[in-house]
Amino acid sequence: METRIFPTKEEMGKAAAAQAAGGLNRAIAARGRAHAIAATGASQFDFLDALARVGGVDWARVAFFHLDEYVGLPDTHPASFRRYLRERIVERVHPGEFHFIQGDAADAQAECRRVGELLTRQTIDVAFVGIGENGHLAFNDPPADFETEEPYLVVRLDEACRRQQLGEGWFTDLEDVPARAISMSIRQILKSGEILVVVPEVRKAPAVRDCMQLPVSPMRPSSILRTHPRATLFLDARSASLLSHGAGDR
Repeated sequence: METRIFPTKEEMGKAAAAQAAGGLNRAIAARGRAHAIAATGASQFDFLDALARVGGVDWARVAFFHLDEYVGLPDTHPASFRRYLRERIVERVHPGEFHFIQGDAADAQAECRRVGELLTRQTIDVAFVGIGENGHLAFNDPPADFETEEPYLVVRLDEACRRQQLGEGWFTDLEDVPARAISMSIRQILKSGEILVVVPEVRKAPAVRDCMQLPVSPMRPSSILRTHPRATLFLDARSASLLSHGAGDR
């Protein structure tokens, strides 16, 4: 797994956006269309802002799939990932398609099947993901399921994950953070042709260290990314601050 470290999160975001645009353009050139997975969260702000401004991508030929969403949360809520993605991707670049997870659907399991059927019809060219403070990948908290072939799962969020959402300012109280979410599964994420892992900020440094330098384990869900042949980890100086000397490529 290639690791790229930048002095600031703004420089990191620009570099990740340039690589993302390249991956999308290669897919469009090869097949006339690109399919991507989009992550959310405060850690993705600089990357998505840079991606919207990168230029040179025929967004009408790009279809996005949603990585995860809270169960039971309406898309009008400030923490809704559908709202986040509409504001930061759809309303800025106007992609050809965006397949959202309806987290407030009456039947969460049926919603997993619906969006999973759409996803598995396509080959995902590029996935944009992050690493949680607890090491989670999407909303697959530890211990993550490394074996299921289901494309989407209903998962329970652990306290560390819920506290991260509170700390990022999406909710006013821990009790307001939903206890369940719909998440893309680990194996489904790993089926992506290329994975860009965008992880700024010092609060992520312990998870980056553990997931990149300790053995691959369901207790460190994002550690599985090290097994992917085309995964690139983008860090700023702060998120890389606990890595062993010499780790990564600048």
